[in-house]
Amino acid sequence: MAKRIQFSATGGPEVLQYVDFTPVDPAAGEVQIENKAIGINFIDTYVRSGLYPTASLPSGLGTEAAGVVIKVGAGVTALKPGDRVVYAQSPLGAYSEIHNVPLEKLAILPDNLSFELGAAAFLKGLTVHYLLRQTYEIKPGEVFLFHAAAGGVGLIACQWAKALGAKLIGSVGSDEKAELAKRAGAWATINYRRENIAQRVAELTNGEKVAVVYDSVGKSTWQDSLNSLKRRGLMVSFGNASGPVTGVDLGLLNQKGSLYVTRPSLYGYITNRQELQFASNELFSLIGSGAIKVEVKQEQKFALADAQTAHQVLESGKTSGSSLLIPGL
Repeated sequence: MAKRIQFSATGGPEVLQYVDFTPVDPAAGEVQIENKAIGINFIDTYVRSGLYPTASLPSGLGTEAAGVVIKVGAGVTALKPGDRVVYAQSPLGAYSEIHNVPLEKLAILPDNLSFELGAAAFLKGLTVHYLLRQTYEIKPGEVFLFHAAAGGVGLIACQWAKALGAKLIGSVGSDEKAELAKRAGAWATINYRRENIAQRVAELTNGEKVAVVYDSVGKSTWQDSLNSLKRRGLMVSFGNASGPVTGVDLGLLNQKGSLYVTRPSLYGYITNRQELQFASNELFSLIGSGAIKVEVKQEQKFALADAQTAHQVLESGKTSGSSLLIPGL
């Protein structure tokens, strides 16, 4: 028997249940992982709430963790029991002591990276990779706007931008978070609780505005993001922390300067193990060099049994950086 988190109805954090289950052997092409650290991501709250529907209920939750291979299914030769691995695109169910994951979703975790670092950095780091390196390729010296700059994805983006020699303007919800973003490498910050985002972007760019905005906040920042873009700029909407963007007026894109909008996800950029290896190699290289550092506050590490509390804290907006579930904590 092992323990996992599941939910039988969608809703708030209270629907999460800590239950016993009997792990099944990995199928052909799968690998069974004993999770040592599990990443908590905002997308998990979308799944739990029903914004992103699951195929059926009850359902597991979570797609990211780091751990040790304990069994391999038929046809798997690239990994063996004892190998250290990390994953970020597994089938739902990573909130678990034991999880079966397709081989193509797994990357070897370098020996110089801890399980906690792997679980804290992998999904968020891969997200920053596709955003800054593929959706729109940020150039040295380029100024751009990144919302939620003190969040788990945001702090990695601040550091990655600095490594690229780019100038990230980070929107944040407090002066404390502004300081975190600046320490991570943000060129400038905007406290959206007391500053007008678009106005500050215009001031910081001498009226030029920016060519790209990365927005994981959604509903509450949509207009500010569009207003921060220069002519033919790109709006990258990759999350819905404040609620989904609805009723998009295409005519508005015309009026504001023939703007572009995209709604990407990691699943559109990493579709096989080769693409995973390409992205993870660059991420691990930056982490290994010290250009990207990911730290998890002790108060943002939760026992697996405390997943409800973890989600409550995450949705309160009071966290910064990454949060983890630790089996056996």
